[in-house]
Amino acid sequence: MINTRTRFPLMVAGGLVALSLAPPALGDTPGDVAFDVYRNGSPFGQHVVRFDDQADGSLQVMVDIELRVGFGPLTVFRYEHEAEEIWVEEDLVSLSASTLKDGERVQVRLTRSDTRDEGLAGLVPSSHWSGYPPGLPAVLNTETGEPMPVEIEEFGIESIRTEAGQIDARRIRMTGSVVVDLWYDLNGRWVGCAFSVRGQDIEYRLRDS
Repeated sequence: MINTRTRFPLMVAGGLVALSLAPPALGDTPGDVAFDVYRNGSPFGQHVVRFDDQADGSLQVMVDIELRVGFGPLTVFRYEHEAEEIWVEEDLVSLSASTLKDGERVQVRLTRSDTRDEGLAGLVPSSHWSGYPPGLPAVLNTETGEPMPVEIEEFGIESIRTEAGQIDARRIRMTGSVVVDLWYDLNGRWVGCAFSVRGQDIEYRLRDS
């Protein structure tokens, strides 16, 4: 079983704040999350996560990432990632993904039986929206469908910029194939991301929703 519903208490200004880092209970569907992505301060693309309750009671999570660098009509860099996660309560029951990276397309398709495999059981998908518990040793890489060793570090509460203005958010750092800083608001919603890759600084800014 892939369980990401663990709650982690955090001390904030003398008070105890519970941050949910997992799919919500059925009937409490998260709001969609949309980021404008910037590369060295210039527009680079978008990263959108949409949530939808299904008729059978499952939760569908759709991820759509489109990144591009070009000069007029000429594209010099392109990255695309589309994924669908299906959750039933605490279980990730299927994952399908298609990734275009470095000119090659990789397809991933996992079902409940695959995610209960010894090598995948208990892994949180690397789609970021649900958060990552401290001490997590590995995640399920949604680009490859394979386990990816990681280290999760806590940095406490910070103020970050969104398209709607500054908000307080909890910062964590996930070190894996790339070092990624992630921010979650006090309700556990994913609200920020930043990392460097190939000498480029990438920043996610949450859209005003």
